[in-house]
Amino acid sequence: MQLPFKLVISTPETGKAIQYELDDTKTNYLVGKKVGDIVEGDALGLPGYKLKITGGSDAAGFPIRPDVHGSGRKRVLLHGPPGFRSKRSGDRRRKTVRGKELSTAVSQVNVRVEEKGTKPLEELVMKTA
Repeated sequence: MQLPFKLVISTPETGKAIQYELDDTKTNYLVGKKVGDIVEGDALGLPGYKLKITGGSDAAGFPIRPDVHGSGRKRVLLHGPPGFRSKRSGDRRRKTVRGKELSTAVSQVNVRVEEKGTKPLEELVMKTA
């Protein structure tokens, strides 16, 4: 069973983030995309917008790392975020993280607005939510 994605859309010019829950058809569009990809907002119900995938996490809270290949969970040696924040310089830990490819196990996807559409984002999200 596939859970719906929660899309967290951040707008750099206002500094605000908007949460938007996607249905199954829109979720299927994101499966297989990778962190760093730019997706069309038309397929997500946001006409005219272009969004860049910046990260996310799965249902258990494991973060997506852009430098880990695949879509599954892996234990990797980390020295910085996402997934590990050291309290002192040079500290490294082996942590479980998820790969950069989006799969059905992902529950939250973080995106950033790269290109704005004609309608304001708040109006589109509130209308469909």
